[in-house]
Amino acid sequence: MFETRSVTARVVLQVLLTIAVIPFVIPIWTMVAKSFEGSGWGNYAAVVSVPGFFRFFANSAFIAAVSIVIVYVATMMAAFGFSKLRIRNKELFFWLMMAALTLPEVVLIAPLYSTAVALGLLGTFWSVILPMAALQIPFTVLIARGYIDGIPDTLFEAARLDGASTWRMFRSVLLPLARPIAVTLVVLVLINSWNAYLLPKVFLINDDMGVVTLLPEFFRRQYNDDIPKVLAAAVVTAIPTIVAYVALQKQFERGMAAGAIK
Repeated sequence: MFETRSVTARVVLQVLLTIAVIPFVIPIWTMVAKSFEGSGWGNYAAVVSVPGFFRFFANSAFIAAVSIVIVYVATMMAAFGFSKLRIRNKELFFWLMMAALTLPEVVLIAPLYSTAVALGLLGTFWSVILPMAALQIPFTVLIARGYIDGIPDTLFEAARLDGASTWRMFRSVLLPLARPIAVTLVVLVLINSWNAYLLPKVFLINDDMGVVTLLPEFFRRQYNDDIPKVLAAAVVTAIPTIVAYVALQKQFERGMAAGAIK
């Protein structure tokens, strides 16, 4: 952590940080302010009154929870293998996985749709959860490997000398030491899964399987949209992720910093 001791340096730093934050605060402030135009709190009451409102939240929570579990397990196992195990051509496999980061979600919609139809998954939550988790794993493996690289190899060597198997080292040595990066993974996957729009829109074809990101569509009309209610729906949708980030902010930043530095 860098420390600024002089008053002038602190003032200059505070001014620079304030200027840097302004472009991010203005859109949020505008969204919240305009969501009260017209009916005021009535806009939020209209959002809550949408048929299936609470079911939409439950669907998003289920998708996010299952995605978190899948991504966490797959990421920690992959990062452990890439960082600490002797695997032939593991760097080749690692960079092939990193190449997946260059593929935008929209490019994969057609093949994912064909696969979902062929497997009979279209219209199920798995048609969203599996590709959503797969698309996030390359990035989470990247930051998790950076964190695990910082764990001394001597700990695993000592565990091996004590007779621990690879699975025991993973479960008893790695996972307890990797809790900061685990929190980071949970927050990242939660935000990405909760805010997902394209995959649920395409694959969840049943009306009772909507997610919170589809709420603004209830206030879209043929010729003009009810903008205050659309923005109110966006604010309501964002609340859970904001609360989660604020609650886990310190652990999230610690994990991100550790995962970014080898």
